[in-house]
Amino acid sequence: MVLKVTDENYKDLLKGEKPVVLDFWAEWCNPCRTVGSIIDKLSVEYDGKIVVGKVNVDENNDMVFEYGIRSIPTLLFFKKGQITDKQVGATGKNVIIEKIDKLL
Repeated sequence: MVLKVTDENYKDLLKGEKPVVLDFWAEWCNPCRTVGSIIDKLSVEYDGKIVVGKVNVDENNDMVFEYGIRSIPTLLFFKKGQITDKQVGATGKNVIIEKIDKLL
């Protein structure tokens, strides 16, 4: 299951025990749709092991500023509330799986 992550709820989300993957995207971004569909599938495959969230950059300026998001899609990988990895730009499913597996 993919969560809608906002400026209001992300800090609580990152306090959880499970690793977190955040997908920074926008409606108008075609590469974001490609990565988004991969993220949707992986959220089902890794259900119970990680938390997956999507952050609309047009609606959540605080997070975009805090994490220095300058290009989308951008994926941030968190463990215990700290960024452990980052993927900027569209990429394949295998690359994302590798990064998720490092979190576990």
